[in-house]
This record gives sequence, structure tokens and C-alpha cells, in this order.
Amino acid sequence: MSEVLIDDRGPVRRIILNRPEVMNAITGRMLGELNEALKAADDDPGVRVVILTGAGRAFCSGLDLKQAAAGEGIGGAGLATAGARHHSTREICTVTLQRMDKPVIGAINGVAAGYGLDLALGCDIRIMADTARLMPGFTRRGVIPESGGTWYLPRLLGWAKACEVAMLGETLSAEQALGYGLANKAAPAAEFEAEVDRWADRIAANAPLAVTEMKRLFRHGLTQDFESHSHHVLMSLLNLFRSNDFKEGVQSFVERREPVFRGD
Repeated sequence: MSEVLIDDRGPVRRIILNRPEVMNAITGRMLGELNEALKAADDDPGVRVVILTGAGRAFCSGLDLKQAAAGEGIGGAGLATAGARHHSTREICTVTLQRMDKPVIGAINGVAAGYGLDLALGCDIRIMADTARLMPGFTRRGVIPESGGTWYLPRLLGWAKACEVAMLGETLSAEQALGYGLANKAAPAAEFEAEVDRWADRIAANAPLAVTEMKRLFRHGLTQDFESHSHHVLMSLLNLFRSNDFKEGVQSFVERREPVFRGD
């Protein structure tokens, strides 16, 4: 059985980590399948929004520590070679996630720990079930956030708060994550799936070219000075002015109706 499942619902693609019996603990096979699934979603013109979530009661519990303890898997004896291959910038799925132009909603249905927390932080939007938890317990396992956490946390939280969260390694409830700005929404568990779908549908209904370009500009803006970024924004805007989506946006406003965007 595949360790990553794909479920399409119109323009929304749900990518599901699929090892529920071990709380979706990461294996090398899962990382490979996830990387390919993310790239395929980003390349598919029919996909406007991606939802990343986990099967069963967890989002992702991190690397499979039982495999590691047995000298197998990513954290085992083969780490020096297998891990190096995984961590090439060409293949690592968290780099693919950060490079994606399609918006990604992290649907945090349960525990997100270790590598699973890094995956969650790499999503553009995080919606948590109120029963879900973020577990940045790296220092309790003698490791560091190896796949994005050291880059995302200071940017999302500021330096001091990032140090607090990462160095203390204490579990964060959905309410705490929301208060820190690590989650956009904490939804009651019974309403969680419907809430995720509402967010995805609302984004998918907007102009996909504008959404994609906005995400690109957000990403580029992290490494650009203001003047260079402003020039980049202007060039992007001029391209959008030529699109049919822009024409539809203006026409629908004049006609006082909901726009129907085709992404061209």
C-alpha cells in the first residue's frame, strides 16, 4: 500500500500521509512518495490548492524511531549515506514544499512532532483540530529541527520566542499554537474537516494566477531589499493585467456577481 495517498476534489488536492498504525511516522519510502506527490501537484494546472494531512489520529509523529533504534531507516546506521541522499537540495521534500507555487494548507489533525512539525511549518496556512498538538521535542532526543524548523521558527515567531519553543521542547496545544501565530485556526475536532475544506474552497475560488504570484512574491521578498522587491512586484502586476483572470475580476465587479476564474 502506498505510504502517501492522493484525493482530488475539484481543484483541491489532498495529500495524505498514510501510516496510521504508527501515527504516520516517516520512512525513506514515504519521503520519496511525498516529494513526488508535492511536485506533481505543483505541476498540475488543474490543482489550485493543496491540503497536506495525515491518516488516522496523527498528522505525523516524526521519523520512525523504532526503525532508528533497530539500526534501520533514516535515523539508523545508514544515515550517513541515505540521509545525505535525502538531504540533497534536489530531492528533499521540505525544500520542494518551500519551493511550491501552489498554496498549501497544513491540516493538522493530530500530533505533529519532529520532522512532522517541520512539514507543518513548511505549509503556507495551518489549521489545527483543537485536539492536535505541536511537539518540538528535538532537544529531548538529542537532535535539531533538521528539515526547516531552524529557518521557519525565527521568521514565524521572532528570535526569542523561537528559542523558547525550540530549546524548551515543550508540547504546544492548538490554543497555544494559535496564540503564538503558528496556527491560523483551531477548529473543534468535529468541525475540523469541514473547516479545512471551507478554507481550501475559498482560496480555490480566487484567481489562481494571482494566488500563485502572491506566494512567489512572498517567498522572494524574504531575501530581497524593498526597492528590488517593489520592482519585482510591478513586473508581476503588469503580467497579471494581461490575463483573462484580471478581465474577469473587473467584469464581475462591474456586473455585481461572483467571478469565475479559469487561470489564464
